[in-house]
Order: sequence, then structure tokens, then C-alpha cells
Amino acid sequence: MVIRINKIRYGLMVLIAGLLLTACGYTGSGNLELPAAVEGLSVVSHTGYTFQYNESTEQADWVAYELTGDELNGDAKRTNNFKADPLVSSGTATDEDYYKSGYDRGHLAPAADMTWSEQAMTESFYYSNMSPQHPSFNRGIWRKLESFVRVRAQKFERILIVTGPLFLIDSEIIGPNEVMVPSHYFKALLVYNDTIKEGIAFVLPNLKGKKHLMDYTVTIDSVEKVSGFDFYSALPNRFERRIESTINIEFWQAMEN
Repeated sequence: MVIRINKIRYGLMVLIAGLLLTACGYTGSGNLELPAAVEGLSVVSHTGYTFQYNESTEQADWVAYELTGDELNGDAKRTNNFKADPLVSSGTATDEDYYKSGYDRGHLAPAADMTWSEQAMTESFYYSNMSPQHPSFNRGIWRKLESFVRVRAQKFERILIVTGPLFLIDSEIIGPNEVMVPSHYFKALLVYNDTIKEGIAFVLPNLKGKKHLMDYTVTIDSVEKVSGFDFYSALPNRFERRIESTINIEFWQAMEN
């Protein structure tokens, strides 16, 4: 039976979904990539990414990490070994939730971004990093966006990434653990170095992409409003206001693949 939960109920669940989770390992770029902490919710860190897990949706609210050009030169092989995350004490989704659901186990932090470390690759297949994605979305426009990010990580030496699900309309529930199916996904990107300070975000429906990738671009501010999270909050105010409220389309299109 299909169950649907509206976004008002989801918002209430987010407020009461405090988890006591263990953290380890990942430091990234001085935590500049991490959204501001939310009271009552804790973050978990793995070798290559950090995330905030939400028990009410059985997936991460967001996953954040730094990707450098050098990291894309690794040789760790994709494992395809999906498993529960041992650091989420309340439990995560399992194989059974996705079995015959019609949805892919979609990575939030892509496996292709974790080739620099066998441990990072292994941990990228934890169910805390999975979200139910329509196959035509996961294997189409979402994959194209992931490639878009890697090209720019190589060009600019590093890029700071925050990505996650959005529940903007009623959501289907799958599996015995009642995993919520997102209506949309977001990805916020930041290039921040001595000479370049530019940000952009994408919001894409969890369906086959029918438009050009750049047609899904939005400001980081707009994603903050619909998600309730404060991205790149450690940025100096003089840069944060401009970066998050504007998009330099020509800059991001320069190396479009």
C-alpha cells in the first residue's frame, strides 16, 4: 500500500527527530562545506563525507564534502556493497526497503567522487548515503550533474558540495523501514579560493530530466529557504551575501560538458 505524508507533517518530524549519533574522521576543508548545526540534530562523519541523518525520512537531510582535483585521480574500485551504516545507532534503511520498490539506491555523495580511498569508497555505499531515486533520474540528469561537479573540481582544484533530498509535495513511502521518497533533490556548490568565490545551486525533480542542466539552477539562498538549512555558514559575511544570492551563469557554463 502506498502511504503519503505531506510536507507539514514532515516539517514537524524534522523538529522532533533529534538523534544522538557518533562522529569520526572527516575534517574536509576546515568544515567550510558543512551547513550550520540544527538544534536537536547531530552530524556523523565518515572518511570522505559528513551528513545529518533524519530518522523520520530514513535518509540524510544533507551530505557535505570537499572534492579536490587530486582526489579524482584515485584507483579505488566501486564496491556495490550496500549496507547499513554502523554509526547510525537508530538504524538506517536496508536492502529490503529498496527491493522491488521501483527506485534506485541513489548516492548523495557519489561513489565516483570517492576513488581516492578504499575506505571512502566502502563508506559511500552505506544506506545513510542512499536516497530513493527514480531510475531515469539517477541514471540521467543526476549523473550528468555529478559529472558537471567533477569537471569543475579538476579545473578549480577543489569544490565544496552540499546535497540532499527535498520533500516539497506529498511523498510515497517504501519498505518496512518507511523510507520517504523525495520529490526533488538539491545540490549546492561553492568554489572558494584566493581568486575565485562563486556559488550555485540546483533543484531537480525526482523524475527523468527533460530540460538542459543549467535550467535547474537556482540561488543558494533559495535552497536554504525550502530546505530550512543554512549552507556555507562559516563564510565571511561580506562574501556569503553575494555568493548565496546571485549566480554567475557564465562562470559555471564555461566548461560545460
